[in-house]
Amino acid sequence: MLTVGDKIPLNIPVLDAYGDSTSLQAYAGQKLILYFYPKDNTPGCTTEAINFESVRTELTDLGWTVVGISADSCKSHEGFKIKYNLGFTLLSDPENALSTAFGAYGEKKNYGKTYMGIIRSTFLADETGTIVKAYPKVKADGHGEEVLKWIQEKT
Repeated sequence: MLTVGDKIPLNIPVLDAYGDSTSLQAYAGQKLILYFYPKDNTPGCTTEAINFESVRTELTDLGWTVVGISADSCKSHEGFKIKYNLGFTLLSDPENALSTAFGAYGEKKNYGKTYMGIIRSTFLADETGTIVKAYPKVKADGHGEEVLKWIQEKT
C-alpha cells in the first residue's frame, strides 16, 4: 500500500462522470483527498460519502479536492451522486488498476468468507502529488471529520 512520502500514480486511466478516460494527471497541482470505497449505495459507502459531503465546503475552503474512487460504473456513480446530493467527483476504476496501484485492492474477509475487493482507504496528496497522510483501513462513520481535523491541525 502506498504511504506517506510516496508519489501518487498520475497516468493510470480511469473513467470520469461522462465515461471518458481520464487520470489523476487531470488534478496535477491540486491537494487531493482520494478515498477508495467498495460500492455505491451500500450502507458503509453511503455513510462515508455523506460524511465527506458534510465537510466538503470546509475542505474546499482549505484548498483540498475530494475524489471518490470505486469500480462501479459511471451510471452507478451518477445515480449515487444525485440520490445523496454529492458535490465531489466520483471516478470509475472498473479494472481496479488505480486501486491496485495504491494498494487499495486486495484480499478481504467478511463473515468468514475471503474475496478480492476494494479496501476502504484514503490518501491525502499535496500539490506535488506526494502522499502526506494515508488511512489504510478506514471506518466509514466520521471519516470525513477525521480527515478535516487532521488537515486543520496541519494548517
